[in-house]
Amino acid sequence: MIDKLNLEKLDNQDIDELARLLRAVGQVGFLTVGNTGLSAERVQQMIEAYRAFFHLPEQEKKSVDMASTGSNRGWGAPKSEQVDPNANPDFKEVFDCGFELPPENPYRAENLSVYAPNLWPTKPEGFREAVQSYYTDACDVAMRVLRAIAVALGRGSDSFDDAFDTPMALLRGNYYPQRPDWAGEKDFGIGAHTDYGCVTLLATDGTAGLEVRMPDGSWEKVEAEPGVFIINFGEMLEFWTAGRVKATEHRVVGGTNERISVPLFFNPSYHTNVAPPTSDQVITAGEHLTRRYNETYIHLNAG
Repeated sequence: MIDKLNLEKLDNQDIDELARLLRAVGQVGFLTVGNTGLSAERVQQMIEAYRAFFHLPEQEKKSVDMASTGSNRGWGAPKSEQVDPNANPDFKEVFDCGFELPPENPYRAENLSVYAPNLWPTKPEGFREAVQSYYTDACDVAMRVLRAIAVALGRGSDSFDDAFDTPMALLRGNYYPQRPDWAGEKDFGIGAHTDYGCVTLLATDGTAGLEVRMPDGSWEKVEAEPGVFIINFGEMLEFWTAGRVKATEHRVVGGTNERISVPLFFNPSYHTNVAPPTSDQVITAGEHLTRRYNETYIHLNAG
């Protein structure tokens, strides 16, 4: 079962809600959360901004094509990403943007692809403003989720905070068209995979599509209307917590209706050591994320 939790109760460290959270992160690796302060109307407006962009002619979207960059910023065409090496490239489209470094930030001198400049289209009108505003608020929600997880694990609520002063936070719009007639058993909107980073905060338009690999091996659908968020966790948080938080496999096969989803991949600063806390290992968050991106994005893999 995938639990639906209340973020306000988690903020207030409600004992019963924290117990449900601990069970969800350790056994399933997926949950949904409501009462975040982001309204259904606000989320729906943001989703419709992405829908308007994805419905533009392909030639206009190509003006911000990430295939011409050495990063994952801008529009990704169908089949530009392959998350499952045993399946075909994913038939979805994406639009990615990330954290914008202030002029004085020392990471600027390192020229890291995970902090690359964003690419913004000129159309639709107001797109950039809508996405950037949502990005800021979604990062705040994701940080609140992490603080609740810290408390559930018996740590101080601020134990993750310092690691996110320059977050490698990536906001993505996913456009899943109607499943194509040519699609076969190796064709997916997004193939089966685990996320690479820390916390994923997913908003959807309410259309079904996401499936989660449950502990018994079965695939279970998980849905959430705008204003309720699907939360899951990546490989980074799994080893950062010595396995107490589970990174769970999931996929989108595709269906008869188009679908928009907007995940925020909330990840710590590049040089954060995300190795298990009692180990002598060093696992640099940025190196892990960069390697996984290079394996996934076709244009980065080819480079």
